[in-house]
Amino acid sequence: MKFYPKCLKIWFDILTPKELLFFEPMVRKLQKSNQVLCTSRNYREAVGLAKIRNMRLVFVGKHGGAERSDKLKASLRRMHHLSTIIEKFAPDLTISFCSPEAARISYGLGVKHIAFTDTPHAEAVMRLSVPLVQKLLIPWIIQKNEFTRYGILEKDIIQYRAIDAAVIVRGKSKNYHRADFCLKNKKTILIRTEEAQAAYISYKTNMILRIVHEITKEFSGHNIVILGRYLSQISQFKREFGNKVRIMNRIVDGKGLLEFTDVFIGSGGTMTAEAALMGVPTISYDAVPNRIEQYLVNNGLVRREKNSRKIVKIVKEILKSDNTKTRKRAKKILNSMEDPFSQLAAAIKII
Repeated sequence: MKFYPKCLKIWFDILTPKELLFFEPMVRKLQKSNQVLCTSRNYREAVGLAKIRNMRLVFVGKHGGAERSDKLKASLRRMHHLSTIIEKFAPDLTISFCSPEAARISYGLGVKHIAFTDTPHAEAVMRLSVPLVQKLLIPWIIQKNEFTRYGILEKDIIQYRAIDAAVIVRGKSKNYHRADFCLKNKKTILIRTEEAQAAYISYKTNMILRIVHEITKEFSGHNIVILGRYLSQISQFKREFGNKVRIMNRIVDGKGLLEFTDVFIGSGGTMTAEAALMGVPTISYDAVPNRIEQYLVNNGLVRREKNSRKIVKIVKEILKSDNTKTRKRAKKILNSMEDPFSQLAAAIKII
């Protein structure tokens, strides 16, 4: 898509698996008539997913881990190396998911910056990025005043009628088979661990371990699959459960795995939303309360429960049902959502 008489040089800073999947179709559209540079950082799931999705990323720096001091040092080092690359590329426009490094570098180099976000609860990231962007694009279910408190004017916030997982669910994916995920021909319960190293996590919990203990006791005849985020989580689950569960120790296409999932249990994040919009019966243990999860609960696509024994009861109920109504409701809600790219295109024209 061409917005000006000449092609634009556009820089995407893509930090997480969710951002990669969300931005992928936008990058491919913009690449047709613009020069696009995509950067990222060395972060296990982002690196692995980029290979699966065949996305060309320039990796600069690394994820800072769980500790605040490590996050600070990793961000400073990344900004130092990244600024040299970006100054040489000389972009006309930056697009990110509120990347603090992208915000600071773009501001310092005088580059216009359009950012997306659906996480007003991520206070540290919001404070470091939102005041420096020219336009902020958000899902319509989140009120603008949740972001104006971080230092952006209401007129510079653009809402789109979709949640970000809708982009991911609609994205193209290759045809997978059960064998690709080493799944036996049985019902599958997929459990996603929480985002334990995010800055907005103020407490640690053993909730997910209790849930998996209860699930393994009641559903030993099913495929019980654990999809961890970090190697430390994967190691912990291996020690706790051994061969009682199928622990994914490699990066996989989450959407492909969800196609073979009968029940999904998630922390309330992006994959919870993906599963819900795909019509997969979904339970949220609500590790990080957020507006997207609340919307899905309110619309009957997600059931929220933190008690492990009650989760077992819900799983039993789901496995006995055909869940036709859930799938129809999910399809209707997904079809009602717009493609955020149209709002991005409009924002590019006006900044």
